Amino acid sequence: MSVENFFSKEEKKQITDAIAEAELNTSGEIRLHMEGHCKIDVLDRAAYIFEKLEMNQTEKRNGVLFYLAVYDRKFAIIGDSGINQLVAADFWNETKETMLSYFKEGKFTDGLTKGILMAGEQLKANFPYQSNDVNELSDEISFEKNL
Repeated sequence: MSVENFFSKEEKKQITDAIAEAELNTSGEIRLHMEGHCKIDVLDRAAYIFEKLEMNQTEKRNGVLFYLAVYDRKFAIIGDSGINQLVAADFWNETKETMLSYFKEGKFTDGLTKGILMAGEQLKANFPYQSNDVNELSDEISFEKNL
């Protein structure tokens, strides 16, 4: 099965809807990137993808990347410097643990949705929506072949 088909059309919509909802009340940006395999440290790979997707180019440095290596069962969450300075030190680990509890039950869509909405709450609290806000990055899921 290809990575693009890991989630059904309905599941992809649930995830992109969660991203849109999480971004609704914030100037922050959230993306999901999926690959089949991750042959290096998952945080190093996620940081590389973060840069490739130009998530470090947002005006307020408030991008958040959810990275999944589907077949290797690895995932990471990377926040840019703006958001990392403002969330609790253990926030990303808490979010990851919450997601992992869903993943262990095979509920990948629900786990991602929950993690995305948790990140959205922090972005909303720290980077409220401004009337001149523009969606700086796509809400669509990106895949390794698209880079």
